[in-house]
Amino acid sequence: MTATEREAQLIEAIAQLPRVPLASVRPTPLEPLPRLSAHLGGPPLYIKRDDLTGLAMGGNKTRMFEFALADALHKGADTVVAGSAVQSNYCRQLSAACAKLDLELHLVLRPVRPVDKIDQQGNNLLQRLLGAHVTVIREYDHAAQQEAIQAKIAEQEALGKKVYWPRQADTVDLDAIAYAESALEVVQQCRALDIDPSHFYLCALDTTQAGVGLGLSFLQNDMHVRGICPMDDVPQRREEMAHIANSGAKRLGLDLELCGSDFDNDDSFVGERYGIPSPAGLEALRTVARTEGILLDPVYTSKAMAALFQDIRAGALDADRPVVFLHTGGNPALFAYAADVLDS
Repeated sequence: MTATEREAQLIEAIAQLPRVPLASVRPTPLEPLPRLSAHLGGPPLYIKRDDLTGLAMGGNKTRMFEFALADALHKGADTVVAGSAVQSNYCRQLSAACAKLDLELHLVLRPVRPVDKIDQQGNNLLQRLLGAHVTVIREYDHAAQQEAIQAKIAEQEALGKKVYWPRQADTVDLDAIAYAESALEVVQQCRALDIDPSHFYLCALDTTQAGVGLGLSFLQNDMHVRGICPMDDVPQRREEMAHIANSGAKRLGLDLELCGSDFDNDDSFVGERYGIPSPAGLEALRTVARTEGILLDPVYTSKAMAALFQDIRAGALDADRPVVFLHTGGNPALFAYAADVLDS
């Protein structure tokens, strides 16, 4: 099968899935970063602007909700229950998507910092403005949060609601499929720009990298995907990415199977812990802002950019081959981390 035929097959397979339009910009731009490249003395850098998808200040989750919430509507849901951290980009974009689709949303959130229990800024401001019903649990405890989400689902079902809980075992691959499509866009945009990147950097815990890996592998593109994990102590994440990617391939009818060793995912740039900005990430955030006028976020993309900075400075990348960086969004969180961001 030729490269063109593979692209056509992937496009056709994705087109068969239920989908609701949420992104106002798709495909998102692939832009050069000439001043940043010159500043670092490294290879030509390009940024995939998935921060510009448009829904509630954009981000990578918007692509995912086009498939996940189509599934919710197909199943007759009128209410969505979900949860993450208080400053979650996922929950901000989910709030906007549910408002747009007339779905009631209940968010059960965990505080990462003490201030998260009282401060209504950044993503936490926006999800409330967008109409989400927000509950903040007492502690940063994943197990307690899962119990609270299940209790909220039971509460809503007892009221007669038809509840949808996204990212479950039988639906999480929909999120990855959205990023197989983003990977396809990058391949097509690189061809239009006549560039052949060696690496693709992104911040990812599971579905985003699973989808990029699925897309690039099926298209037989040799870009090395370097994922930077925003959390430490997630030992089986590569195997989980492979499982999600394979589930997505099966849903799409693609002849492809990946394993955990196919995924490069590095958790050494987390810093103190999840949700806490790192010194290297803040340096990268400020540098990108002051060379290219592009805003990264303090929890995710800044740490992935710090990894790219380190790799360039260590001479780990071919100076003649371009590198793509995926900007997954998250800019509203800057306002909730102002003291960290401006402490220079």
